[in-house]
Amino acid sequence: MIVVTGAAGFIASCLVAKLNEEGYNDLVLVDDFSREDRKVNYEGKKYTQLVDRENFITWLRANENQVQFIFHLGARTDTTEFDQAIFDKLNLNYTKDIWNACIEFGLPLVYASSAATYGEGELGYDDRHDIVDELKPLNPYGESKNEFDKWALKQEKQPFFWAGLKFFNVYGPNEYHKGRMASVVFHAFNQIEKTEAMKLFRSHREDYENGHQQRDFVYVKDVVNVCMFHMESRKHSGLYNLGTGKARTFLDLVKATFKALNKPEDISFVDTPADIRDKYQYFTEANMQKLIDAGYNTPFTELEDGVNDYVQNYLQKGPTYY
Repeated sequence: MIVVTGAAGFIASCLVAKLNEEGYNDLVLVDDFSREDRKVNYEGKKYTQLVDRENFITWLRANENQVQFIFHLGARTDTTEFDQAIFDKLNLNYTKDIWNACIEFGLPLVYASSAATYGEGELGYDDRHDIVDELKPLNPYGESKNEFDKWALKQEKQPFFWAGLKFFNVYGPNEYHKGRMASVVFHAFNQIEKTEAMKLFRSHREDYENGHQQRDFVYVKDVVNVCMFHMESRKHSGLYNLGTGKARTFLDLVKATFKALNKPEDISFVDTPADIRDKYQYFTEANMQKLIDAGYNTPFTELEDGVNDYVQNYLQKGPTYY
């Protein structure tokens, strides 16, 4: 039995689909299942049981002898949320409870960290453990993820295998419910379909031209492949970057979206919203060497190929779920 938390959300629901593809159907899905707009993310998938996140630790204590692995991908991911108490409850303390349960019951754990822990990248984007205490995230979401990473690294007792995955800019199917937090590909598709044009955030730094802000965009299908790798290898515990290792501009991404739609490019720029302007990352690029050294050798999807697959096989179909 494999547990997947956050299973009604974006990345975790794609992981459930991948697990099903690989023949893993004895799954326990954990989340707040009260939101109707996320129901489509797990409908039609094969699983054994749904467990409300508030009841999960109690459920685990009663069923731990049936569980072989835990993917903890559930979290509050809104980078514009500034209520620290929400992040303390859902991202920090809840993950501590799961970590301690994995130690108690001898269970391996993969959990979601984030590239938001790196802040402006003053120390680079290396998933080394010795810099975690020095990182300066730009928002409470990033802080909550980094606080857990710091806590985990200081623990004398750890799960016999664990991996904290620092997700970079993930895009792909099953993010339809995320609203403002959905990927730029998702927003570009909808804006281009509606207006035949796309507005990107203007650069507010002299060292970046408009549209040349760069992120490490990673396709969700690659993300779940890495999750599967860690479940099957269970070696070399620690923090791992999960990007592609190649930063690309927002212009690259939007041009790929126009091309996937077979529409002429029409791109303009608007001011970055004031509430996120001073918290905005202008560059991210994952150092992926640690994952490679751990034995992962599957190539990552090129941005143009990932955007094309997402647009033509999911977004244009109305939407279609992975």
